[in-house]
Amino acid sequence: MPPPVAAPDLDAFRDRETMSAASDLRLLPFEIRNAEGERIDAAWRHARGDRSPASSDPRSAPMVVIGHGVTSHWDRPWQTELSAALSHAGIASVLVSFAGNGASEGRFEDVTPTKEVADLGSVLDALQAWGVTRLMYAGHSMGGAVGAIRAAADDRIELLVSLAGMFHVHTFMQRTFGHLPYGGLMLDKPGCAWNHALEADAARLASLTAQAAAVRVPWLLVHGDADELVPLQDSLDARAAAGGRPDLVVLPGVDHRFTGAIPAVCDAVVPWLVRHLA
Repeated sequence: MPPPVAAPDLDAFRDRETMSAASDLRLLPFEIRNAEGERIDAAWRHARGDRSPASSDPRSAPMVVIGHGVTSHWDRPWQTELSAALSHAGIASVLVSFAGNGASEGRFEDVTPTKEVADLGSVLDALQAWGVTRLMYAGHSMGGAVGAIRAAADDRIELLVSLAGMFHVHTFMQRTFGHLPYGGLMLDKPGCAWNHALEADAARLASLTAQAAAVRVPWLLVHGDADELVPLQDSLDARAAAGGRPDLVVLPGVDHRFTGAIPAVCDAVVPWLVRHLA
Protein backbone atom coordinates (compact mmCIF):
# COMPACT_ATOMS: atom_id res chain seq x y z
CA MET A 1 0.00 0.00 0.00
CA PRO A 2 1.35 3.51 -0.75
CA PRO A 3 2.58 5.44 2.28
CA PRO A 4 0.17 7.92 3.90
CA VAL A 5 0.37 11.53 2.83
CA ALA A 6 1.46 14.25 5.22
CA ALA A 7 -0.78 17.07 6.41
CA PRO A 8 -0.79 19.90 3.85
CA ASP A 9 0.33 23.46 4.50
CA LEU A 10 -2.36 25.19 2.43
CA ASP A 11 -1.42 28.69 3.57
CA ALA A 12 2.09 28.22 2.20
CA PHE A 13 0.61 26.81 -0.97
CA ARG A 14 -1.55 29.89 -1.50
CA ASP A 15 1.51 32.10 -1.27
CA ARG A 16 2.46 30.74 -4.66
CA GLU A 17 0.57 31.65 -7.81
CA THR A 18 -0.11 28.12 -8.96
CA MET A 19 -3.32 27.35 -7.09
CA SER A 20 -5.71 28.43 -9.84
CA ALA A 21 -3.43 27.49 -12.75
CA ALA A 22 -4.31 24.53 -14.91
CA SER A 23 -0.93 24.44 -16.65
CA ASP A 24 0.16 21.15 -15.08
CA LEU A 25 -3.05 19.33 -15.92
CA ARG A 26 -2.37 16.71 -18.55
CA LEU A 27 -4.12 14.09 -20.61
CA LEU A 28 -4.30 10.59 -19.23
CA PRO A 29 -2.07 8.11 -21.09
CA PHE A 30 -5.16 6.12 -22.09
CA GLU A 31 -8.74 6.73 -23.20
CA ILE A 32 -11.74 6.26 -20.95
CA ARG A 33 -14.87 5.01 -22.66
CA ASN A 34 -18.21 4.28 -21.09
CA ALA A 35 -20.50 1.30 -21.66
CA GLU A 36 -21.91 3.00 -24.77
CA GLY A 37 -18.42 3.41 -26.22
CA GLU A 38 -18.43 7.18 -25.71
CA ARG A 39 -15.09 8.78 -24.87
CA ILE A 40 -15.08 10.53 -21.50
CA ASP A 41 -12.91 13.65 -21.57
CA ALA A 42 -10.58 13.80 -18.59
CA ALA A 43 -7.47 15.52 -17.32
CA TRP A 44 -5.25 14.50 -14.45
CA ARG A 45 -2.81 16.12 -12.07
CA HIS A 46 -0.17 14.08 -10.29
CA ALA A 47 0.88 14.39 -6.67
CA ARG A 48 3.70 16.90 -6.40
CA GLY A 49 6.67 17.76 -4.23
CA ASP A 50 8.09 16.18 -1.12
CA ARG A 51 4.61 15.31 0.14
CA SER A 52 4.05 12.82 -2.67
CA PRO A 53 4.83 9.11 -2.21
CA ALA A 54 8.45 8.06 -2.50
CA SER A 55 7.77 6.09 -5.67
CA SER A 56 8.11 8.00 -8.93
CA ASP A 57 5.19 6.02 -10.36
CA PRO A 58 2.22 8.44 -10.43
CA ARG A 59 -0.15 5.54 -9.93
CA SER A 60 1.23 4.98 -6.44
CA ALA A 61 -0.48 8.13 -5.11
CA PRO A 62 -4.05 8.07 -3.83
CA MET A 63 -6.32 9.56 -6.49
CA VAL A 64 -9.53 11.58 -6.32
CA VAL A 65 -11.97 11.54 -9.23
CA ILE A 66 -13.61 14.98 -9.41
CA GLY A 67 -17.08 15.18 -10.96
CA HIS A 68 -19.09 18.20 -12.07
CA GLY A 69 -22.74 19.16 -11.80
CA VAL A 70 -25.55 19.31 -14.34
CA THR A 71 -24.83 21.51 -17.43
CA SER A 72 -21.16 21.69 -16.43
CA HIS A 73 -17.81 20.05 -17.25
CA TRP A 74 -14.40 19.49 -15.73
CA ASP A 75 -12.64 22.84 -16.05
CA ARG A 76 -14.60 24.93 -13.55
CA PRO A 77 -12.41 27.02 -11.19
CA TRP A 78 -13.41 25.10 -8.07
CA GLN A 79 -12.33 21.85 -9.74
CA THR A 80 -8.96 23.01 -11.03
CA GLU A 81 -8.11 24.78 -7.77
CA LEU A 82 -9.17 21.83 -5.63
CA SER A 83 -7.09 19.58 -7.88
CA ALA A 84 -4.06 21.82 -7.38
CA ALA A 85 -4.51 21.85 -3.60
CA LEU A 86 -4.81 18.07 -3.58
CA SER A 87 -1.61 17.77 -5.59
CA HIS A 88 0.25 19.87 -3.05
CA ALA A 89 -0.96 17.49 -0.34
CA GLY A 90 0.37 14.44 -2.17
CA ILE A 91 -2.95 13.39 -3.68
CA ALA A 92 -3.43 12.95 -7.42
CA SER A 93 -6.72 13.76 -9.14
CA VAL A 94 -8.64 13.08 -12.32
CA LEU A 95 -11.13 15.68 -13.52
CA VAL A 96 -13.82 14.22 -15.75
CA SER A 97 -16.59 15.49 -17.98
CA PHE A 98 -19.34 12.91 -18.01
CA ALA A 99 -20.54 11.80 -21.45
CA GLY A 100 -22.64 14.41 -23.21
CA ASN A 101 -20.86 17.26 -21.40
CA GLY A 102 -17.89 19.42 -22.33
CA ALA A 103 -15.52 17.76 -24.79
CA SER A 104 -16.77 14.25 -24.04
CA GLU A 105 -18.58 12.24 -26.66
CA GLY A 106 -22.30 11.64 -26.40
CA ARG A 107 -25.44 13.77 -26.44
CA PHE A 108 -26.57 16.02 -23.63
CA GLU A 109 -30.10 14.74 -24.27
CA ASP A 110 -28.95 11.35 -22.97
CA VAL A 111 -27.41 12.73 -19.77
CA THR A 112 -29.05 11.45 -16.58
CA PRO A 113 -27.77 10.87 -13.05
CA THR A 114 -28.06 7.13 -13.62
CA LYS A 115 -25.97 7.27 -16.80
CA GLU A 116 -23.35 9.36 -15.01
CA VAL A 117 -23.20 6.78 -12.22
CA ALA A 118 -22.34 4.22 -14.90
CA ASP A 119 -19.81 6.64 -16.43
CA LEU A 120 -18.15 6.98 -13.03
CA GLY A 121 -17.91 3.21 -12.88
CA SER A 122 -16.16 3.25 -16.26
CA VAL A 123 -13.71 5.85 -14.94
CA LEU A 124 -12.96 3.73 -11.89
CA ASP A 125 -12.53 0.66 -14.11
CA ALA A 126 -9.99 2.48 -16.28
CA LEU A 127 -8.01 3.87 -13.35
CA GLN A 128 -7.99 0.51 -11.62
CA ALA A 129 -6.79 -1.16 -14.82
CA TRP A 130 -4.03 1.47 -15.04
CA GLY A 131 -2.86 0.41 -11.59
CA VAL A 132 -4.30 3.02 -9.23
CA THR A 133 -5.09 1.28 -5.94
CA ARG A 134 -6.60 4.01 -3.73
CA LEU A 135 -9.60 5.77 -5.27
CA MET A 136 -11.81 8.52 -3.90
CA TYR A 137 -14.54 10.69 -5.36
CA ALA A 138 -15.56 14.33 -4.96
CA GLY A 139 -18.65 15.58 -6.78
CA HIS A 140 -20.48 18.88 -7.03
CA SER A 141 -24.25 19.33 -7.23
CA MET A 142 -25.66 16.53 -9.41
CA GLY A 143 -22.14 15.10 -9.36
CA GLY A 144 -22.59 14.78 -5.61
CA ALA A 145 -25.70 12.68 -6.15
CA VAL A 146 -23.77 10.57 -8.65
CA GLY A 147 -21.08 9.92 -6.06
CA ALA A 148 -23.51 8.94 -3.33
CA ILE A 149 -25.29 6.48 -5.61
CA ARG A 150 -22.01 4.96 -6.80
CA ALA A 151 -20.39 4.78 -3.36
CA ALA A 152 -23.45 3.04 -1.95
CA ALA A 153 -22.79 0.09 -4.24
CA ASP A 154 -19.09 0.28 -5.20
CA ASP A 155 -16.51 -0.35 -2.51
CA ARG A 156 -13.67 0.88 -4.71
CA ILE A 157 -14.53 4.41 -3.54
CA GLU A 158 -12.55 4.65 -0.32
CA LEU A 159 -13.63 8.19 0.63
CA LEU A 160 -16.56 10.29 -0.57
CA VAL A 161 -16.92 14.08 -0.75
CA SER A 162 -20.15 15.87 -1.73
CA LEU A 163 -19.87 19.57 -2.56
CA ALA A 164 -23.25 21.31 -2.56
CA GLY A 165 -24.52 17.85 -3.36
CA MET A 166 -28.05 17.03 -4.47
CA PHE A 167 -30.08 14.74 -2.26
CA HIS A 168 -33.62 15.56 -3.36
CA VAL A 169 -32.94 15.02 -7.05
CA HIS A 170 -36.48 15.19 -8.38
CA THR A 171 -37.36 18.20 -6.26
CA PHE A 172 -34.32 20.04 -7.64
CA MET A 173 -35.15 19.25 -11.25
CA GLN A 174 -38.77 20.29 -10.89
CA ARG A 175 -37.96 23.46 -8.97
CA THR A 176 -35.18 24.54 -11.31
CA PHE A 177 -36.29 23.29 -14.72
CA GLY A 178 -39.88 22.12 -14.42
CA HIS A 179 -41.20 25.37 -15.89
CA LEU A 180 -39.26 24.80 -19.11
CA PRO A 181 -40.68 23.12 -22.19
CA TYR A 182 -38.66 20.18 -23.46
CA GLY A 183 -35.88 21.74 -25.52
CA GLY A 184 -35.69 24.84 -23.33
CA LEU A 185 -32.19 25.82 -22.25
CA MET A 186 -31.24 24.79 -18.75
CA LEU A 187 -29.69 27.74 -16.88
CA ASP A 188 -29.66 29.47 -20.31
CA LYS A 189 -26.72 27.33 -21.39
CA PRO A 190 -26.48 26.53 -25.12
CA GLY A 191 -26.57 22.82 -25.85
CA CYS A 192 -28.14 21.98 -22.49
CA ALA A 193 -31.78 21.28 -23.30
CA TRP A 194 -34.32 20.19 -20.71
CA ASN A 195 -35.57 16.79 -21.79
CA HIS A 196 -37.74 13.83 -20.90
CA ALA A 197 -34.88 11.45 -20.12
CA LEU A 198 -33.47 13.70 -17.40
CA GLU A 199 -36.89 14.45 -15.93
CA ALA A 200 -37.91 10.78 -15.88
CA ASP A 201 -34.66 9.62 -14.28
CA ALA A 202 -34.92 12.31 -11.61
CA ALA A 203 -38.48 11.23 -10.88
CA ARG A 204 -37.37 7.62 -10.55
CA LEU A 205 -34.56 8.54 -8.17
CA ALA A 206 -36.67 10.99 -6.15
CA SER A 207 -34.56 11.45 -2.99
CA LEU A 208 -31.44 9.44 -2.20
CA THR A 209 -32.57 8.16 1.19
CA ALA A 210 -31.74 4.50 0.60
CA GLN A 211 -28.46 5.27 -1.14
CA ALA A 212 -27.26 7.58 1.64
CA ALA A 213 -28.10 4.95 4.23
CA ALA A 214 -26.01 2.44 2.28
CA VAL A 215 -22.86 4.60 2.15
CA ARG A 216 -20.44 3.08 4.66
CA VAL A 217 -17.19 4.83 3.77
CA PRO A 218 -16.15 8.13 5.38
CA TRP A 219 -18.23 10.89 3.79
CA LEU A 220 -17.76 14.65 3.86
CA LEU A 221 -20.57 17.07 3.01
CA VAL A 222 -19.60 20.68 2.22
CA HIS A 223 -22.40 23.17 1.57
CA GLY A 224 -22.91 26.92 1.53
CA ASP A 225 -25.84 28.19 3.56
CA ALA A 226 -26.63 30.73 0.81
CA ASP A 227 -26.83 28.11 -1.96
CA GLU A 228 -29.46 29.39 -4.39
CA LEU A 229 -29.79 26.15 -6.39
CA VAL A 230 -29.31 23.21 -4.05
CA PRO A 231 -30.32 24.28 -0.54
CA LEU A 232 -28.29 23.36 2.52
CA GLN A 233 -31.22 21.21 3.58
CA ASP A 234 -30.15 18.63 0.99
CA SER A 235 -26.91 18.01 2.87
CA LEU A 236 -28.68 18.04 6.23
CA ASP A 237 -31.13 15.43 4.96
CA ALA A 238 -28.35 13.34 3.40
CA ARG A 239 -26.53 13.30 6.71
CA ALA A 240 -29.68 12.31 8.57
CA ALA A 241 -30.42 9.53 6.07
CA ALA A 242 -26.88 8.23 6.60
CA GLY A 243 -27.47 7.99 10.34
CA GLY A 244 -25.45 11.10 11.15
CA ARG A 245 -22.21 9.43 10.05
CA PRO A 246 -21.04 11.97 7.43
CA ASP A 247 -19.04 14.99 8.49
CA LEU A 248 -20.70 18.29 7.55
CA VAL A 249 -19.01 21.64 6.88
CA VAL A 250 -21.34 24.61 6.40
CA LEU A 251 -19.85 27.63 4.64
CA PRO A 252 -21.58 30.82 5.83
CA GLY A 253 -22.85 33.12 3.08
CA VAL A 254 -21.55 30.89 0.28
CA ASP A 255 -23.50 30.23 -2.92
CA HIS A 256 -23.78 27.15 -5.14
CA ARG A 257 -20.69 27.98 -7.20
CA PHE A 258 -18.55 28.73 -4.13
CA THR A 259 -18.03 32.29 -5.34
CA GLY A 260 -15.11 33.77 -3.43
CA ALA A 261 -14.94 30.69 -1.24
CA ILE A 262 -12.86 28.17 -3.16
CA PRO A 263 -10.01 28.41 -0.60
CA ALA A 264 -12.55 27.58 2.12
CA VAL A 265 -13.67 24.55 0.12
CA CYS A 266 -10.05 23.40 -0.17
CA ASP A 267 -9.55 23.98 3.56
CA ALA A 268 -12.52 21.75 4.26
CA VAL A 269 -11.76 18.98 1.80
CA VAL A 270 -8.00 18.51 1.62
CA PRO A 271 -7.15 18.07 5.33
CA TRP A 272 -10.18 15.80 5.72
CA LEU A 273 -8.92 13.53 2.93
CA VAL A 274 -5.38 13.57 4.30
CA ARG A 275 -6.61 12.62 7.76
CA HIS A 276 -8.63 9.69 6.48
CA LEU A 277 -5.85 8.48 4.19
CA ALA A 278 -3.33 8.32 7.04
